[in-house]
Amino acid sequence: MSNESNRTYIGLPTPVRHDITATKYFVQALDIFSRVFAIRPEDKVLILADPLLDPRVIDAVIGIAKSRGATARIYMEPSTQVAAIPGDVHALLKNATFVVSTWFCSILDPLAIEMRRKGQRWVKITYFRDYDLLHTPQARFPIEVIGEIVRATAARFPKGQNFDLRFTDERGSDFRIAFTPEMCVNQLATNRWRGKMLADEDGCYVHYLPTHGPNFWDHNSVKNDFSAVIPMSGVLYPQWAVGFSKPFEEKIAVRFSGDTVTSVDGESPDAVILREMLVGGRMIEGGGCGFNPKAPRHTVYPAGSNSPGALHFGIDLAKPSEYIRKVMPDWEEPPVHMDLITFDSTVTAGENLLVDKGFLCALRDDAVVAMASQYGDPIEILEAFVY
Repeated sequence: MSNESNRTYIGLPTPVRHDITATKYFVQALDIFSRVFAIRPEDKVLILADPLLDPRVIDAVIGIAKSRGATARIYMEPSTQVAAIPGDVHALLKNATFVVSTWFCSILDPLAIEMRRKGQRWVKITYFRDYDLLHTPQARFPIEVIGEIVRATAARFPKGQNFDLRFTDERGSDFRIAFTPEMCVNQLATNRWRGKMLADEDGCYVHYLPTHGPNFWDHNSVKNDFSAVIPMSGVLYPQWAVGFSKPFEEKIAVRFSGDTVTSVDGESPDAVILREMLVGGRMIEGGGCGFNPKAPRHTVYPAGSNSPGALHFGIDLAKPSEYIRKVMPDWEEPPVHMDLITFDSTVTAGENLLVDKGFLCALRDDAVVAMASQYGDPIEILEAFVY
């Protein structure tokens, strides 16, 4: 055997021992968790749960409530795939001041929207179903930095003028959404687009783990008027979709007329499934963007990657998908929804660049770099993505 075959190459540092970092990392994540769940002494906390939610997550929320003198109640549905707030829950919901929910209908249900308009505070925990996630880099990523990233991205939207929000990529995607000044104001007025990561503002709706979205476009732009017609059209070539074990090998085109999918081009088995699933469906989230640099970039389950510049496009289907029911019977979303994923999109708002081939441009804005510098090396913090 040659000396060459016995040679050992060491070019990277040995990982730091877990026992040296575990405690400080966990306490950092716990501090962020405690601040996001900004429960007040007088709060009436309602947890809308499901049987597959880690009970330690429920206990953690109850623990914060008890430590602050608040009360907490739990209501459980058979799954997260609740399409509307059940009538049995209306009285409980109306009585609550702080809601923690796993349910799909949380963002869109009319009663939930009405209660938030009255000041009720919500935390959606789609991405915190396992208490052990508190031991991940994304859980301890500084929420102040995430807020600054979001605000810097919002600042890139043109103000006081009409513009097209445009999504393109090297595969041939070209999808446009027409914004008016009023739509832009509405879209960016939400607490998430203002970079508010804590559930301490009356009427807020935040995600934990931070942050899923906010979306470049959704019906907040028209104050949740789902009958409003928003000019949009074009074609998307998604690289992946939730419920598929790996990215697509074929270049698959999803074509839209307005917000409705009119055709899916492709011959592969994945294309056949998407065609059956998507045609007739309507876009409800036009470019949900990730903003947490330590969220795993290529983890798209359950609702799209939360890594900066990775996008998901939410489609509400014309009918329930048998494919989804077969491969994801316990999915956190019902089988009438699908998220298409891209990692290399370029996004422009008018002449302004938001995302450049999958890289969120705000990561290099001066204010973002300055904020990140308070927590360490800004290059490592902002651009060392987790794959």
